[in-house]
Amino acid sequence: MAYTTYPAGMPLLALPGLIGLVLGLAALFLQGFAFVHCLVQRPDAFPAAGKWTKTGWAVVTGIAVPLTWFAGVVSIFGTAALIASIVYLVDVRPAVREISGGRGGAGGRDIGRW
Repeated sequence: MAYTTYPAGMPLLALPGLIGLVLGLAALFLQGFAFVHCLVQRPDAFPAAGKWTKTGWAVVTGIAVPLTWFAGVVSIFGTAALIASIVYLVDVRPAVREISGGRGGAGGRDIGRW
């Protein structure tokens, strides 16, 4: 079998694997960010925003990372875990940030500009 190569010498057949790796790492980063963000928020902000409890979202976003790591982002489980993390970031995160004044772990204290 003859390989067609890019100018850098990478075989053309390696491109789908590279794309899958990049997408998988991006999904893991997004899910990790959602999990860490959930952990640093005030627990009372979740019910006040009309969302699940902090524990519920911490479990969902926490399970998403290893599930995607082991099952892969293109599996049904990895895709479901990615969707759950996206729902957290798009729906829950803005509502919780609005309730807590934009700062999650500060507890309402003024901690400076940065």
